[in-house]
Amino acid sequence: MRHYTTFRQLEIFEAIARLGSFTRASEELFLTQPTVSMQMKKLSEMVGVPLIEQVGKKIYLTEDGKELAQATREVFGIMDRFTMSVAERQGLKKGQLRLMAITTASYFAPRLLGEFSKLYPGIEVSLRVTNKEQVLASIANNLDDLYLLGQPPEDMEIESTPIMNNPIIVLAAPDHPLAKEKNINLERLAEEPWLMREKGSGTRNAIERTFGEAGITIRPRLELGSNEAIKQAILTGLGISALSRHTLMLNQPGQFAILDVQGFPIIRQWCAIYPAGRQLSVAARAFLDYLLERPEQENV
Repeated sequence: MRHYTTFRQLEIFEAIARLGSFTRASEELFLTQPTVSMQMKKLSEMVGVPLIEQVGKKIYLTEDGKELAQATREVFGIMDRFTMSVAERQGLKKGQLRLMAITTASYFAPRLLGEFSKLYPGIEVSLRVTNKEQVLASIANNLDDLYLLGQPPEDMEIESTPIMNNPIIVLAAPDHPLAKEKNINLERLAEEPWLMREKGSGTRNAIERTFGEAGITIRPRLELGSNEAIKQAILTGLGISALSRHTLMLNQPGQFAILDVQGFPIIRQWCAIYPAGRQLSVAARAFLDYLLERPEQENV
């Protein structure tokens, strides 16, 4: 295997293992699907064992495939650190930065990456935005450089650095009866029909904790899977909700009423996270330093 396997084959295999798809791997690497399939067939023949199993339309790594995927990431990690170490000694900032974020972070993360890319044009950046469950799975498998989360996982060994405030505010339609009220108490607010994210959402956990500490239980009228769906439901008069202030970044001022509620805003933190023990690449360290050194970190 050592004499015949190419880095390109390992790169293709790692992309398939990470993305769970031949199609997505071919798109990421700008290769045709037949090329990807052929290279994986050659790689499997060289190592002498099946690496990937296909059940219906889904693909799975065999035990040998999982072991090779981990080894491949370690090899690429070593090469990335070497390349960026050389670049750093030459006074340059080059390399790759792979960032993953939960959906709410999509309201500000692209802007941060855009600003960062202007400062370090030699660093290739990529951003994947997905749900919290998939982000946690990626952390567990050490697939990306940094992760943006509003609630660091408590059952994983990680390094977590707060990078900006994440205020949770109560939103209603502009013509809602409570829109002009002041100092609304939680008991009154609990009487309203609530629109909530799915169970396990960090924002939902924060809301339920705030009401729970006051001895109040709120039962959602609707559970919706995205912030945008909740915002549309608010505007159609289906109820109220509490979301990150960052979700309003693309909306016109006055499009929503921000209710004046006791105990709100709930101030949480956006955090940059990576697995404990992982040595950050030069690119990842540069991005983390950029986040921490930005003026007025709480604003984007």
